[in-house]
Amino acid sequence: MSMTDPLGDMLTRIRNGQQARKDSVLTPASKLRSHVLDVLQREGFIRGYAATDTGQALREIRIDLKYFEGQPAIQHLQRVSKPGRRVYSGAKDLPRVRNGLGITIVSTPKGVLSDAEAREQNVGGEVLCQVF
Repeated sequence: MSMTDPLGDMLTRIRNGQQARKDSVLTPASKLRSHVLDVLQREGFIRGYAATDTGQALREIRIDLKYFEGQPAIQHLQRVSKPGRRVYSGAKDLPRVRNGLGITIVSTPKGVLSDAEAREQNVGGEVLCQVF
């Protein structure tokens, strides 16, 4: 069975893993997922991630979740642009999450960036998700 929203699936796996207090979660690998995980790691929301081969010509990504004093580092993780409704934003109109305490992850012509990086480079694009 095919998946209609692979990025949404990965975000749900992260949310569920943190609710269950898991150290890490597995998700199928893709370039978009890796780029989003790069941003999450750069901004300090996850400890890291690593791609592994399963041996059946499939690759998986193991995401190491991060906790601070027993609480998940990610309190809020929401998909914004969905397959049924794409959401785009210009550089000046990018949404701020919790007055700058969180981040918005944006897919731009210059790659997948956080909202602060996109404003700095003056590029807009598809608003993928919001993290706090």
